Amino acid sequence: MILTVTLNTALDITYRVRELRPHASHRVSEVTERPGGKGLNVARVLAALGHEVTVTGFAGGATGRVVQERLTQTPGVVDALVPVTGATRRTIAVVDDHTGDTTQLNEPGPTIAPAEWSAFQEAYEDLLTSASAVALCGSLPPGVPVGAYAGLVRSAKAADVPVLLDTSGEALRRGVAARPDIIKPNADELAELTGSHEPSRATQDARRRGARAVVASLGEGGLLALTPEGRWRATPPTRLHGNPTGAGDAAVAGLLSGLVARLPWPDRLARAVALGAASVLAPAAGEFDREGYEELLGRVAVTGQVTAA
Repeated sequence: MILTVTLNTALDITYRVRELRPHASHRVSEVTERPGGKGLNVARVLAALGHEVTVTGFAGGATGRVVQERLTQTPGVVDALVPVTGATRRTIAVVDDHTGDTTQLNEPGPTIAPAEWSAFQEAYEDLLTSASAVALCGSLPPGVPVGAYAGLVRSAKAADVPVLLDTSGEALRRGVAARPDIIKPNADELAELTGSHEPSRATQDARRRGARAVVASLGEGGLLALTPEGRWRATPPTRLHGNPTGAGDAAVAGLLSGLVARLPWPDRLARAVALGAASVLAPAAGEFDREGYEELLGRVAVTGQVTAA
């Protein structure tokens, strides 16, 4: 079982409009609603790939109930969300069909009480006993300690469970110091962590800060990975137009899938890039175009070198 953690879960709502214009009324041509937050998006992609996945984090209020109801309709995903008093947030994505651009609006999450955080930690420790890998994903809701991910990384490592961390800001800085197996920042998050806007130098610095492997997302430029086994760059074969929301989460799913399958790093990266690109063709985050994925997988370019033993 792969475990994904989403402390700031959401109900993702995607609107499609013909053309998004400021200060104007718009007719929405299509609406989709999905359980959201980075870890839930990762879980849906993993389940579609055939993995057994358990999701945990927090859920509360009417929105939280909708999220959990929708999760029951997702084959392969087990709901282990911890109940809280506050209301789960909503995120709104507005897709402009004319340009292909997406505008994102994110509500704040519920405030988590100390007793609710303690209940989550107990549930997390129990889930680790049957996990083959764990992904810690997304922002921290109010009330959760800023060093929360560092503690969750240490718990996973104590249980001998490989852990991937995908967050930003101070939560990432503290989490890296706990020595996760993989971090997956985007270019901006990596620069904020290291102070360097040069990806090659920044990945080296991030490894020195504690991450065993750094996989940096460079947007349309694919992935740059620095690992104990070597350094690689994986790039998609073409630029795809669509909804990029969730592309990074699909890439995380590819990395986890390759990890539990014990694939060599170049194959993990190819899977991650192909899934990220195929997710752009899907209508909402947490989904991917299967035909597109299978076609793209064989065309991802992976270059680099193995580190000498």
